[in-house]
Amino acid sequence: MNESPATEPLDLRPLPGSTRRPAADITAVEPLDPDARIEVTLVLRRSNPLPDNYDQHLTPEEFAEQYGASESDLALVTSTLSALGVQILQTHAASRRVRIAGTTSLLDRVFGTTLEQATTGAEPAATATHRHRTGELSVPAALDGVVTAVLGLDDRPQTRALLRFVPAAQVTTSYTPVELAAIYRFPEATDGSGQSVAIIELGGGFGEEDLDVYFASLGLATPKVTAVSVDGATNEAGQDPTGADGEVLLDIEVVGAVAPAAEILVYFAPNTDAGFIDAVSQAAHASPTPVAMSISWGQSEDAWTQQARTAMDDAFADAAALGVTVTAAAGDNGSSDAAGVTDGEPHVDFPASSPHVLGCGGTTLHADVATSAVSSEVVWNNGRSGGATGGGVSDTFALPDWQQSAGVPLLSGRPGRGVPDVAAVADPRTGYQVRVDGNDMVIGGTSAVAPLWAGLVARMAQASGRRFGLLNQALYAGSGSQTVPPGFRDITDGDNGDWSAAAGWDACTGLGVPDGTALLASLEGS
Repeated sequence: MNESPATEPLDLRPLPGSTRRPAADITAVEPLDPDARIEVTLVLRRSNPLPDNYDQHLTPEEFAEQYGASESDLALVTSTLSALGVQILQTHAASRRVRIAGTTSLLDRVFGTTLEQATTGAEPAATATHRHRTGELSVPAALDGVVTAVLGLDDRPQTRALLRFVPAAQVTTSYTPVELAAIYRFPEATDGSGQSVAIIELGGGFGEEDLDVYFASLGLATPKVTAVSVDGATNEAGQDPTGADGEVLLDIEVVGAVAPAAEILVYFAPNTDAGFIDAVSQAAHASPTPVAMSISWGQSEDAWTQQARTAMDDAFADAAALGVTVTAAAGDNGSSDAAGVTDGEPHVDFPASSPHVLGCGGTTLHADVATSAVSSEVVWNNGRSGGATGGGVSDTFALPDWQQSAGVPLLSGRPGRGVPDVAAVADPRTGYQVRVDGNDMVIGGTSAVAPLWAGLVARMAQASGRRFGLLNQALYAGSGSQTVPPGFRDITDGDNGDWSAAAGWDACTGLGVPDGTALLASLEGS
């Protein structure tokens, strides 16, 4: 007697790069309801390979036609999965994504896995309950090579917010973003007019009252800020002032203060691999296309599956081709990227390590706000308990062509992408004055550097009348071992653990901190 179509074995093929390790700190595992509904994101192959040169930016229409998913691949995925009972929720050809839904038992069968419910985290305040899987996924044989990633089956928290606090008594000085724009010489007579900046958030929220009070204190009008929901996540303020809310308000207030005339779009997504890529893709392919995208969330490269890392990097490549400059925090745990990493080896944070992203490291800054004169600026490193800038050499991504002459050291005898590319103040002891959930506070972390650089990009785009996309290509054009190109002030003192600052590029502060006026002049002359 033949088995019913719902239970007979499917012809499946392994999905390369999908192997998932067990989550850390599992305290309980239980069966999942087989009839529970799950939503998942599939990523498809490109219709054509994307060129390595990002000098010529494409329109959304050009990109979709040349480098999105083909109509035949979309039709094949839709028909194959529909025939198996999977619901097709949405297709997006340009970003090559298909959003699907099905029951636990159905998706287990279609993708060759067994989902469970896991509780992780040793402390009650840090516990999370989520779907959990281990091992490799498969796809129906007809989709072998067509589907390159299946994300969201396991919805464990994928990243963490890269921000830092210290007790108020430990704050030696602090700055408004407006003061930092003057210290770093952002181009005068610019305010981000005509530009839009996307901010990716994986939790938290903001309230209009906080924004109105904060910007009024700076003598600025409240910028236009729009919350965008991704995969059901929404703007939920007032929940976590020293965590996700702190991240959201920090990002918005830094961008809004240094580029007050720019439009800000805040994409709220679930903190999962699927939520992250859906937010990045939705922002990159938005209309109008943003000039910059700021990301202050990350996790060690090792905490990602290969398929998720590759899919995210491809989404950042989309952004670069469309003329979007993506800025990402390099991490707050020094050269070990220690949160969740216990092997004692150096690691770098992703997505800052993507070769299609501008990785942003951190410094400790002492400057006179009245004159904007800097008395000292060194690598941010407050020790194991106080945080330090991330940075190092990727063991996942190869050394990019544009970084070949920068003097990036070898990691275990092999070349790799060097992180970060740029820097600015990140030490919470010399941090950013912001307002969160009705409280005025000082926040640090490389979380603050990514939106600061995104605001600088918006002002340079306004002044020059053009987009920069993969800004790294232009920034490194004049670099060399122990030399720094125009537009940067070199940081040569301090370390982040395994790596030390030195003349020229280093794995603590990259090329250095910006001299925005000189950087704009250099870019306009290139």
